[in-house]
Amino acid sequence: MANTRTTPSGTPTNVTQKHTKGGIGESTLRPDGTLKVTGEFAYSSDMWHEDMLWGQTLRSTVAHAEIVSIDISEALAMPGVYSVLTYDDLPAEMKNYGLEIQDTPVLANGRVRHHGEPVALVAADHPETARRAAAKIKIDYKELPLVTDEASALAADAPLIHPGRDDHHAGHVPHPNIVHRQPIIRGNVEEARKRADVIVEGEYTFGMQDQAFLGPESGLAVPSEDGGVDLYVATQWLHSDLKQIAPVLGLPEEKVRMTLSGVGGAFGGREDISMQIHACLLALATGKPVKIVYNRFESFFGHVHRHPAKLWYEHGATKDGKITHMKCKIVLDGGAYASASPAVVGNASSLSVGPYVIDDVDIEAIALYTNNPPCGAMRGFGAVQACFAYEAQMDKLAAKLGMDPVEFRQLNAMEMGTIMPTGQVVDSPAPVAELLRRVKARPLPPERQWETAGEAADLRALPGGLSNTTHGEGVVRGVGYAVGIKNVGFSEGFDDYSTARVRLEVINGEPVAMVHTAMAEVGQGGVTVHAQIARTELGVTQVTIHPADTQVGSAGSTSASRQTYMTGGAVKNTCEAVREALLEMGRRKNGSYHPAWAHAELLLEGGKVVTDGGEVLADIADILENEAIDLELEFRHRPTVAFDLVTGQGDGHVQYTFAAHRAVVEVDTELGLVKVVELATAQDVGKALNMLSVVGQIQGGTTQGLGVAVMEEIIVDPKTAKVRNPSFTDYLIPTILDTPTIPVDVLELADPNAPYGLRGLGEAPTLSSTPAVLAAIRAATGLELNKTPIRPEALTGTL
Repeated sequence: MANTRTTPSGTPTNVTQKHTKGGIGESTLRPDGTLKVTGEFAYSSDMWHEDMLWGQTLRSTVAHAEIVSIDISEALAMPGVYSVLTYDDLPAEMKNYGLEIQDTPVLANGRVRHHGEPVALVAADHPETARRAAAKIKIDYKELPLVTDEASALAADAPLIHPGRDDHHAGHVPHPNIVHRQPIIRGNVEEARKRADVIVEGEYTFGMQDQAFLGPESGLAVPSEDGGVDLYVATQWLHSDLKQIAPVLGLPEEKVRMTLSGVGGAFGGREDISMQIHACLLALATGKPVKIVYNRFESFFGHVHRHPAKLWYEHGATKDGKITHMKCKIVLDGGAYASASPAVVGNASSLSVGPYVIDDVDIEAIALYTNNPPCGAMRGFGAVQACFAYEAQMDKLAAKLGMDPVEFRQLNAMEMGTIMPTGQVVDSPAPVAELLRRVKARPLPPERQWETAGEAADLRALPGGLSNTTHGEGVVRGVGYAVGIKNVGFSEGFDDYSTARVRLEVINGEPVAMVHTAMAEVGQGGVTVHAQIARTELGVTQVTIHPADTQVGSAGSTSASRQTYMTGGAVKNTCEAVREALLEMGRRKNGSYHPAWAHAELLLEGGKVVTDGGEVLADIADILENEAIDLELEFRHRPTVAFDLVTGQGDGHVQYTFAAHRAVVEVDTELGLVKVVELATAQDVGKALNMLSVVGQIQGGTTQGLGVAVMEEIIVDPKTAKVRNPSFTDYLIPTILDTPTIPVDVLELADPNAPYGLRGLGEAPTLSSTPAVLAAIRAATGLELNKTPIRPEALTGTL
């Protein structure tokens, strides 16, 4: 999977390259990489403690019901069972939790609102004993009417999912079953509509996607002598977990000590609480360590998913190809509990226009409460669903105008200085047209690659692959394009900050830096980058990364493409402060020996203090001697503001990031089988701190977008609101045989407002890869295809 790297001539950059090996800009290897590929890395599910018990959760078998009674007597009577807990056993006045709205009960209280909701907990001396005991708990349900879609949620007589809700969004929504509503109004759509020579509209459906991380939810809670608990867990946000866990345990935060354990992927699915509170409750109830590990079936119920969505769009354009206006309504199904739905609504609405210049817009986005599975954060966070719809609209407009779809997009592409529908000015590079040019200019892969002269067909190159369903009959090629826009970091006035502690000392005669943050390493490579930053700023070779825990200030969530910007920025700032403290120490000790200590620009390189001309003034180790410099500082990006609840105006985002894709597919139109041959991409990353990690993130995000285009969807029965495919047998994700070649073209156009000029990059490729694949399939088949994922029956007309 080849990649190219381009920094256009004259591009602004605020990066000072240092000469210490392993610094920023190098593709240093991950410290955990070898352990992971050899199977030696310890994930959270591998943890063990002497005398530990095993926890098991009993979950509801129906989606909406009153709990008439719970009988735990048979479970408690089983040998090896130490504790069985229900709602009535919760120790604190606070019995709910939630990221923004505390509407999620720790255990169901008289009512279940979705299939798989936790109702009871068991702790036993063996996992099989715990499982069997949970199965012996008898629950009598009285089923209630279901709310499963917009019509049933907003009907005049609709059952209220949360009657009497009093959260801060409740007073601003037109119906209690709407979690949050965000309109954006700019210009005059009706007047602009009169200028349109062509108008296109479309209704689009986006399926529910699972994060499908390979490491299941797991953790180990150990009760402590002070009445508190130590929790070792795989999560995305230690301090957010802490703020939700401590109140429902009835403990002060200082008595709940959290340490990050090995995380086997996340993609948003670990931003909410799963088993954390349950393990702690059982540990405190039994006085013994308790380990909980979900199996794959339970994992599908143990975390939130990507919001399924219904989207309606209208665009107009003049005959010369300029977009006149856009109207849209986006309806996101948030499921039974709020999770991150309000923020997802904000993203979906504010990014719904795409990376285009459209002055007149009328946008509405809402998230619903329903009895479907709860939905929240997933890579792309509201922008994915919108990109799928607006890019289909771009192809429709181009076709109706008889224009090339790439040239039409380039004609309307935003650039630095463009005003977003929210009124915010894009104040850093926005190379949308250039990204499209690059993916289009790349040579196309050869057609019919399965045909090899004198040899049997290579089935792996055919639609259907090794299933041997076709030998090339009826196979048609299609090529499609898409481009997307994603925000970086937390938005809408959220106090987004990150903390880093850096200690510089001499160990065995050599200066060593220790970096301590609460950043969750979920596979993105943050620990690698933090060491690179420390080497660059402090000029040392040896860097130790302290395990992430809550004994240092918050690093925020590993989400929103924010960690390299935010925690990387915190590490950079703290290292700079440590460097200045070291230089001041050097001036006190050595300033009288050389005038450069007072007047020259001093750098730290290769373990030494040097002038900008390269003259060595002192060894870092000689300055420090037996002393250490230990600092902890916070880093904040520039402030944002909440979007106006009526007009949607406001500088709500801190940074934007862009990616474009070209998909090449081959479709067996008779059997409805799709082979994605290539997914070429171009992305502006601002500054690549580690090119190997950059390319890996882009290819991974691209593959996740491919999955939701052609195979990934959680199927919820509309009659029962039950999940029908909670397994990797029935919920399919791309394997190596499904993943095409992914050439990557990296641009580095520095953002002057960001550390090193970098741009958050992990989510953007997930946006445009999906609509590019859909566009290519449309080009091959001539079908409209307004739903993801595309299944064979949609291509053959056998629905």
